[in-house]
Amino acid sequence: MDTQAFKQTLHKSDRYNRRGFGSANKRAKALAQAYQSGLIGSIRDNGNLLEYGRLKVKLAEAFGFCWGVERAVAMAYETRKHYPDERIWITNEIIHNPSVNDHLRNMNVLFISEEKGVKDFSDVKDGDVVILPAFGATVQDMQLLHERGCHIIDTTCPWVSKVWHTVEKHKKHTFTSIIHGKYKHEETLATSSFAGTYLVVFDLEEAIFVANYILGNGNRTDFLQRFSKASSKGFDPDKDLQRLGVANQTTMLKSETEEIGRLFEKTMLKKYGPAELNKHFLAFNTICDATEERQGAMFSLVDEPLDLMVVIGGFNSSNTTHLQEIAVSRGIRSFHIDTPDRIGEEDNTITHMPLEGELVTDNHFLPEGSINVGITSGASTPDRVVEHVINKLMKLSEKKVN
Repeated sequence: MDTQAFKQTLHKSDRYNRRGFGSANKRAKALAQAYQSGLIGSIRDNGNLLEYGRLKVKLAEAFGFCWGVERAVAMAYETRKHYPDERIWITNEIIHNPSVNDHLRNMNVLFISEEKGVKDFSDVKDGDVVILPAFGATVQDMQLLHERGCHIIDTTCPWVSKVWHTVEKHKKHTFTSIIHGKYKHEETLATSSFAGTYLVVFDLEEAIFVANYILGNGNRTDFLQRFSKASSKGFDPDKDLQRLGVANQTTMLKSETEEIGRLFEKTMLKKYGPAELNKHFLAFNTICDATEERQGAMFSLVDEPLDLMVVIGGFNSSNTTHLQEIAVSRGIRSFHIDTPDRIGEEDNTITHMPLEGELVTDNHFLPEGSINVGITSGASTPDRVVEHVINKLMKLSEKKVN
């Protein structure tokens, strides 16, 4: 379909809203009341450092809510106030944070059910209000809701929209979009729906696999099997890997996205030569500023003398997981938790999510003696959640450690 033409039609509709219902100042005030923390503010004022008895907490220079997340959450709250009596749905979690999504449920916002990757819109009726989350929604879902006569409140992060514009440019110039992301992630599903021909690569290892195939070092059957769920319908690696453009899921690790871009540029240069490179490779910067800033702050934090790291954010939050990867890559004892309740004050335990693992509980979480703890949080984590984690650490530090 002509995605650009559809977007123009949708944006002209009086049932479509991407601006919200209040001023930016009102949104900031409402979020401050709901999620900001006096403790976090005072720690920031003290050079991001808290010293409490034997405990020293060092916060990352940048962490937590980004502008796009703040905007999405505030617009969702405004929607409930603006439509006090209408049924309000959201196509997915507004952001990957359990406390924020639970807050919306308590406001009687309904979540579209999903089974095996397919959303069930059967209960959504003409006149219902539907919120599109910060990750966006597929163009097919938007079209269905528009045709059903729903009021659409679009909180899609502008950085995500920027990636959509990029893959539409690829499509216009008949380039295949190589998307660095997780093919099941809501944002990548949305991005790929705006693309023409596309291939999703999860990491540098998969990108190298594709690059080797381009240079004639691969097996077609193996390729098609590996990317059967991560490519456009009818994808033909022998035909569709001749002209490439690179884009990314905005929450992926910046350094890896850049490395993947350089890899494909070198690959096409090797295959087609410098004179023909521009005919076979397109590059646009689609790395989110907030993601880049938080990852940079994490790299600085792990250079500090730390005994352990606590990374706070939803377990399904891609940007949080990549912050955890940075700590793990430096060999720091690190714990990814989604809520303060994962820390057991009474028994000095922590229940956390290792990279590519299942929830585990560690005993003797906080060791004896002086302890330096680094803390950061994903872009979907409110400051107040970080405050509650620090309060738990402070109380735990007061107890005699077993």
